[in-house]
Amino acid sequence: KGGVGKTTVAVNLAVALAQCGSKVGIIDADIYGPNVPIMLGIKTQLTTDGQKIVPAEKYGLQIISMGFLTADDAPIIWRGPMLHGALQQFFREVRWKELDYLVVDLPPGTGDIALSLSQTVPVAGAIVVTTPQQVSLADSRRAVAMYRKLNIPTLGIIENMSYFVCPSCSHQSDIFGSGGGEGMAADFNVPFLGRIPIYQPIREGSDTGVPLVISEPNSPAARAFMAAAEQTAAQVSIASYQRPTI
Repeated sequence: KGGVGKTTVAVNLAVALAQCGSKVGIIDADIYGPNVPIMLGIKTQLTTDGQKIVPAEKYGLQIISMGFLTADDAPIIWRGPMLHGALQQFFREVRWKELDYLVVDLPPGTGDIALSLSQTVPVAGAIVVTTPQQVSLADSRRAVAMYRKLNIPTLGIIENMSYFVCPSCSHQSDIFGSGGGEGMAADFNVPFLGRIPIYQPIREGSDTGVPLVISEPNSPAARAFMAAAEQTAAQVSIASYQRPTI
């Protein structure tokens, strides 16, 4: 679903995994709207070692994005085969270094990129990001159904923008409803990885290029990202045991 904070979750999840001591890469597979470089505060031109592309690095992550290859305001007007070719390059022609995890930030929808991903590499699993409201849940259900058709396990569901705590009175408000993500996880019999609250510094960190798990590691929201990362690692281990991957 567009607008639920998939990239924000992907970036903070990747940084949290790196902070746990893992070697982590992240691919910005939202070719039309590559925002990972903005959220990580990195502007660079990719280089090569003579054979393969060398990923950018920051916060312990190895990073590849179409955002490194185009101007910020340049539109990318490509058809499906070109998207597939770009994704192939991101996996096959990048000098990834001994990764434990490679996080792929996907665009909204159930189209070309997800299909190409399933055909390109063995995938350990997918994390579905939703908000509690019904419109978001409907699209997220389609995503889970798509991954099942593609034989990609759903590692779990993260409910973003789950609630808001007033900084003045500490009252918790369920602005978008409550329990939707957890209910969907129960319906599909997949793990529920946690709730991420609405918290202004999350947005500020995304705009300034300093993820919340770096800027406020002890905040409740950062701890929620860290807990989700720990559960993700556990689910990847289970999925890898059940279906060997590379």
